[in-house]
Amino acid sequence: EGNPYTWWVGKANEKHYYWGGSGPGIQKCACGIERNCTDPKYYCNCDADYKQWRKDSGMLSYKEHLPVSQVVVGDLDRPGSEAKVSVGPVRCQGDRNYWNAASFVTSSSYLHFSTFQGETSADISFYFKTSASDGVFLENLGNTDFIKLELKSATEVSFSFDVGNGPVEIVVRSPNPLNDDQWHRVNAERNVKQASLQVDQLPLEVRKAPTEGHTRLELYSQLYVGAAGGQRGFLGCIRSLRMNGVTLDLEERAKVTPGVKPGCSGHCTSYGMYCANGGKCVEKYNGYSCDCSTTAYDGPFCIKDVGAFFEEGMWLRYNFHSPGTSVKDLVSRTLLSSADPEITGPDLSLNKEELSFSFSTTKSPCVLFYVSSYTPDFMAVLVNPTGNLQIRYNLGGTKEPYNIDIDHRNMANGQPHTVNVTRNGRDIVLQLDHYPPTTYSLPATSDIQFNSPKALFLGKVIEIGKIDQDIYKYNTPGFTGCLSRVQFNQIAPLKAALRPTNASSHVHIQGELVESNCGASPLTIPPMSAATDPWHLDSGKVAFIADFPYNGQAIGDGVNRNSAIIGGVIAVVIFTILCTLVFLIRYMFRHKGTYHTNEAKGAESAESADAAIMNNDPNFTETIDESKKEWLI
Repeated sequence: EGNPYTWWVGKANEKHYYWGGSGPGIQKCACGIERNCTDPKYYCNCDADYKQWRKDSGMLSYKEHLPVSQVVVGDLDRPGSEAKVSVGPVRCQGDRNYWNAASFVTSSSYLHFSTFQGETSADISFYFKTSASDGVFLENLGNTDFIKLELKSATEVSFSFDVGNGPVEIVVRSPNPLNDDQWHRVNAERNVKQASLQVDQLPLEVRKAPTEGHTRLELYSQLYVGAAGGQRGFLGCIRSLRMNGVTLDLEERAKVTPGVKPGCSGHCTSYGMYCANGGKCVEKYNGYSCDCSTTAYDGPFCIKDVGAFFEEGMWLRYNFHSPGTSVKDLVSRTLLSSADPEITGPDLSLNKEELSFSFSTTKSPCVLFYVSSYTPDFMAVLVNPTGNLQIRYNLGGTKEPYNIDIDHRNMANGQPHTVNVTRNGRDIVLQLDHYPPTTYSLPATSDIQFNSPKALFLGKVIEIGKIDQDIYKYNTPGFTGCLSRVQFNQIAPLKAALRPTNASSHVHIQGELVESNCGASPLTIPPMSAATDPWHLDSGKVAFIADFPYNGQAIGDGVNRNSAIIGGVIAVVIFTILCTLVFLIRYMFRHKGTYHTNEAKGAESAESADAAIMNNDPNFTETIDESKKEWLI
């Protein structure tokens, strides 16, 4: 029905349905573009459904969608249906000097190069990024001749020159500020016939050269990039500066020039938003990277869920303190918030927590998440015997733990569910799946300090000392299902277990932990049960509309019975009145003897009535065709 079974996921975590040799939005393979697919009814060879192997291949070259992070192949649950997929390496080509950049950090700093040789033609292009409102990009002088490019204001770029006929200036005005700390492209050209200037995709500004006069640009000084004599220099970054096809090595010259730095710090200002889920943007020599170490995600942009499948009886424990670390060494550390996840000791406490994870299971009851302590304090996320979610806090000051019961839906339905819990002092905010966040408050008598956290458990609680009775019961047989992207403050226990990190020594696992994203699939709506589906009919009964919606049960309420009788009487009376009105109307007009006709124009000159209709109605052919149909009513 037009919905593909197979797709690939690109850079922005979006699904794409086009394949190698095709383009974005086309939803075809290369053979579909070239019209030579195995089965002409389809746009991919693999859609032919032949018994022999068929192949689709090609290059994915739309770089905004690359790299490929996932490939999903469906429609394989039929007998004899198989698929083989291979993803080749990312290959880059182009100008290696594209990111050759320099940062000008003072208004008096500049780079100098040999004199620009552009007597009869000049082709200059570069990218700039700045937060300043003005500054000179470059300038080269002669006796009277000159050439200069500058940012005149926050919205104006100027290209000026003089070849001996007097100064000429071309200005491009942008409707939006150009000092927005984003990259903008400038392209300036000059020859004996005309000069032009373009900024980004704004309209090209052109100035014709005079028919008579000088045409050669004669320069003698050095080329200055980033400043000019006695004028305010440029503050910001310039990269990929090309003059008459030659790329100037800004970085190499910047290494030996005061006030100018090689490369361009500030990539994160422009691209840092691509580091998702709390990932930190890290500046690099000619780009940036995303640091996902403090998140529960992985991948180049911190968008890949890290999860695992738990078999029955399996559990994971994360110790908050390193094995063999003394309490004295931990006293000065900031609990659960420092860059080093090796945190906490028996004398430390929490005033707030942030917990987020997703899970899927069909078994209840079970323990999803539990934090123990060196005191009776604990925090737990449970699925109770009825399949409902329960958040349980015990921080002291109350006889019983404080429970938050989410009883409006069954969480043990095999579907992925997302849980986000945030506590700040006495206030607790809970968000489940796509539902709006709900706020709760600890009792007035409850303590607000989570004293001396000790360990974190997933799937089961194996702890020395007294354990809450309900949690002890839920430990048997334990959690079975999927957990994904578990994060408690700055700790990601599943990621520590599945990825070699500094925190891996804190993890102990009982059983074999198998990485899986089964707990991170998109949430789907399960089918309605027979008890709640109003259209469900028992196969053993004869279905009739009178049974709906009571499923054959008699109306036991006397008031409902009386209402039904009254409604029936009213319906009979209305029906009788309508019948009487119809009879009277027919009787009154029976003897009038008048009638109206709707004869076709030209009927007087037509040989027959059929001919008159055909002459008058251009759609008669369709009428004849329709009249050939026979209807049984």
